[in-house]
Amino acid sequence: MTCNIGGIEKPLRIAGGLLLIGVGALGGLPSVGTGIALTLGAVFLVTGVIGYCPLTSVLGINTCEPSSDGKK
Repeated sequence: MTCNIGGIEKPLRIAGGLLLIGVGALGGLPSVGTGIALTLGAVFLVTGVIGYCPLTSVLGINTCEPSSDGKK
């Protein structure tokens, strides 16, 4: 897996994931809403931490900045 998430997107995904997990856990939503919030929060958090998102890869989107050694 090469990096395809970088720049400002990485911390935004992490913050958004934590926010969604908090809303899902403490928001008092119906069970379906809780499940959706927790699932999306986990996906955003994991993709932000590892720097790779399969969906953006399929769509051909890459926000990761190239490193100085030519690797991503």
